[in-house]
Parts: sequence; C-alpha cells; structure tokens
Amino acid sequence: MSSTGTAFAHGPLTGLRVIELGTLIAGPFCGQLMADFGAEVIKVEPPGSGDPMRQWGKRTEDGKPLWWPVIARNKKSVTLDLRQAEGQAMLRRLVEQADILIENFRPGTLEKWNLGWDALSAANPKLIMVRVSGYGQDGPYAEQPSFGVIGEAMGGLRYIVGDPSAPPSRVGISIGDTLAATFGCLGALAALNVRHATGRGQMVDSALYEAVLNVMESLIPEYDKTGFIRERNGAILPGIAPSNVYATADGMVLIGANQDGVFARLCKAMGEEAMGTCPEYGSHDARGQRQAELDERIERWTRARPTKEVLALMREHGVPAGLIYRAPDMLADPHFQARQAVVSVAHPDFGELRMQNVAPKLSETPGRIRQPSPALGQHNGEIYGGLLGLDAAALEGLRQQGIV
Repeated sequence: MSSTGTAFAHGPLTGLRVIELGTLIAGPFCGQLMADFGAEVIKVEPPGSGDPMRQWGKRTEDGKPLWWPVIARNKKSVTLDLRQAEGQAMLRRLVEQADILIENFRPGTLEKWNLGWDALSAANPKLIMVRVSGYGQDGPYAEQPSFGVIGEAMGGLRYIVGDPSAPPSRVGISIGDTLAATFGCLGALAALNVRHATGRGQMVDSALYEAVLNVMESLIPEYDKTGFIRERNGAILPGIAPSNVYATADGMVLIGANQDGVFARLCKAMGEEAMGTCPEYGSHDARGQRQAELDERIERWTRARPTKEVLALMREHGVPAGLIYRAPDMLADPHFQARQAVVSVAHPDFGELRMQNVAPKLSETPGRIRQPSPALGQHNGEIYGGLLGLDAAALEGLRQQGIV
C-alpha cells in the first residue's frame, strides 16, 4: 500500500472526528456520507430509546428494521442525555476533541441546552458545525417545525412532480432530507479547506428548502424573465424530445435521444433516416414543439418490437436507452456486479445483508463499508473511556443516573 493509502486507510476523511447529534434522516445521512469516506463518526443518541431511525422503514418477518443498517453503517454509537447539565458538559468535552458536529434539531433547541454555536465554538474554535434544518437558522420561519416533504414543496419540487390530471405527487424517497444532508456535507468539506488556511472553523447552515431550490434548474429565471411557471408533465420534460418511456411488444423502454446527433442515430435505427434532418424534427426546438406527435411516432415503432430487440438496436446505434429497474433487476445486473454498486455486509442481526455501496468512487483513497450499524450505546466504553478518561465505575454511575 502506498503512503497515501496508509494515511487514508479508511478513506479520504480518515483522521477526522465527527459528532453526530442528528436524528431521523437529514443529519444522519450527512453523517453516513462522512463515515463512508473514513471519518470517525460518533453518533450521540438518547439513552434507552436511541434515534427513531432504528425503528423506521420496512422490517423483516421477525421485526428487524432494514433502513437503519444503511444510514448508521460505519458509525459508533454512544448514549447521552443532552437535556441534563452533566450530559451537556460531557458533550462539550467531546466537542473539544472533534473536527465536525452535525445536528438537525429545530433551530433554538441546542441553544436551550447551552450547546449552540457560540458555546461550542468557544469550546473548540476549530469546530465546523453543520446545522441542517427545514428553513435555516434565521429568517421568519426558522423556528417553525418542518419535515422533508415541506421543504420539497417550498423548494418547488412537489408542485412539478406527478401527472397534470392529479394533485402534486411526491418523489418516492426522502429526497429533500438527503439533498440537505448532501449540501451540508459539501459545506463542511468547504469549511475544512478554509480551516487549513485560517485554523478556524465555522457554521454550515443547510436549509432543506434551499437545498431543493438549488436543484430546480432554471425554474426561477424562467419566471423572472418570461412569467413562465413550470407545471406537472408526468413522464416528460416539456420541450426535451424525444425522451420518454415507450411501450414495446412485451414491456417498456426508456429512450433519450433529444440531442441532434443522437436523434439522427435513433431515426437510422428506426429505418427512417430522413426524419433525422427533416424540418419538422431536425432541430431541438422543432422536436420540442412537436413532442407529443414525435413520441407517438416512436412508440408505434417500439410497440411492434420486443424489448430486447429495441435495446439491441439502440446499443448498436449509440442511442441512450434502458429499462426501469427495481431492486431485483439491480441485483441481477452484470454492470452493478462488475462495479460492486451493491455489496454484501456482514451484520450481526442479518448475517449477510446486501445494500448500496459507497459512492462516488475515488481511484486512490476510496471509501468503504468498514463496519455494520452499531447497537445502541455500543461504544460508550470506547469513547467515554478513551476520549474522556472515564473508568468503568464512573460510567456505571452515569448510566444509573440516566445520563448515558
């Protein structure tokens, strides 16, 4: 192993210590990203109950939840009651030895516990504090409660998702939470770069609605300069054609051929080469104006052929196309297997458990799944003994008081 590989044995964030106070999704997903790339992530949970994520999601027949093993992988778990003064004091001692702290409580909660930015940055001026919340740390809505679905709606995503004949739908995952978490992680890494130069940390304020807003493409400029408001359009993006789901003789395929050269190749595959350069379809704008009729024309062709034949012709002519995957399709796909996009993790509750691997892939210092999700308080002895110097008797006393 190279010296670089040795220094970053667990990934590019090896050597960073992260305190995760977050619960549910937004804070913990930010912690998962950092842990996946090698940071030591110490998850602080309430004694007795732990993070509610331990109970969320689909369960096995014997009642074991299947989301927790993903979002808590590579982390260490300690228990600590932050509502008690001694628990607050212990957290400040942990913060003194940490690089990053992640939290996603409602703004003002940590301040009530004497654990706000001012208090924690005074304890450790190098600390980077990632604060993920619905509306951000200031502004008139800051202290209002919020969940991911509210941020998705406020950020503009909810309105444009779904069929135009139905009320706004939602994406089938907690995309607002994970976007806010990802932006929070990005902010922390940017703040680390500044800390290398200044020696000082800073606060990263990741608002859920702003994270969603930032992936909404040109939605705001479109309205600002033209008055245009995006609407729900089902399976298509208006003006981006052809790019849709097309029925085949025995199923369906996705085809994306909206760029001029790719569209010409699609037409050749269909045996209609002249269509690629005709005035009606030969330019991006022309195709967008005739989107529905173009989709109908393509689907007449795909319906007459089995899925395998359509996909083979698309590959032969260099046209992006594919199937709509579900979990079993992913597990059977040779490309997923070749790139180890899904891996098996040895887990004490499940034996071998398959889950998504770390992404993105780094050529020199990749992240990896080093350890399964922890039991509640599994690392109390290691962290409180090793970092705070508490012996077994002191730790037992804290446990009896309900502090850990």
